[in-house]
Amino acid sequence: MTVGFSRAPRRGDRRVVYGLVGVLAIGVVFAAGIMLGESLHDTSLRTGTQTLVRTLDPLPIAPAEHTVTMTVTTSTAAAASPNTSPDGSG
Repeated sequence: MTVGFSRAPRRGDRRVVYGLVGVLAIGVVFAAGIMLGESLHDTSLRTGTQTLVRTLDPLPIAPAEHTVTMTVTTSTAAAASPNTSPDGSG
C-alpha cells in the first residue's frame, strides 16, 4: 500500500503551480508599488500656506530722561456746560 501520489507530476500540473507563483509575485510587486507611492505622496513638499507661531520677547525700554507731571482740575459746573471752551473764556 502506498500513501500519496504514485504518479510523476505532469507538465500541466507544473504550469498551474508556475501560474500561481507568477500571480502571487505580481501581487507582491503591485502592493510594494502602492506602498512606495503612498510614502512618497506623504513626504511631498506642501505648496500651500504655512503658518509659523513664535513668541517674541519685548525689547528693554530705556528710562525717561525727564518726567513732567500735570494736574488738571475741573469744576462740576464747567464740566456740565457743553459751551465751555478749553481756555475757560466761555
